[in-house]
Amino acid sequence: MQPANGRQSAIGRSNIVTGLFYMAGFMVYGFVLIYLRDFAPDKEEWIAESLDGDHFEARLAHVHGNLFALLNITFGFVMLKLPVRGPLGLWASRLILGGLLMPIGILAEVYIGLPPILVIIGGVSILAGTVTLGWAIARGNPAEA
Repeated sequence: MQPANGRQSAIGRSNIVTGLFYMAGFMVYGFVLIYLRDFAPDKEEWIAESLDGDHFEARLAHVHGNLFALLNITFGFVMLKLPVRGPLGLWASRLILGGLLMPIGILAEVYIGLPPILVIIGGVSILAGTVTLGWAIARGNPAEA
């Protein structure tokens, strides 16, 4: 079992690692979108429908997936470099990771018809995590944050 201090010093590391793998996954998904737009047998139909509906949502998921991955990497780096510790730092990290549900929720809407609940949860989570991280940094006392 790791000492509490060792666990606390790693706040942000999981955001970086998860963000990098998440970004790689959405990069691969970007190649799928390129294939559908440029090489698929019905590419003309796909292009014609790309400004609305499922095709637009698919592109939206790709963009938000990479953006939220980059935010996790950036916020994780900030958490490692600044004195963000304690329960507030841990909550910020988890909430920011929870934001990754948003792009998954968009894809779940497009491909399996799921209601937008994951989109809402993810959006609220990354917003709450950003505010929590700002609060943890503003408090400036890592021992009590």
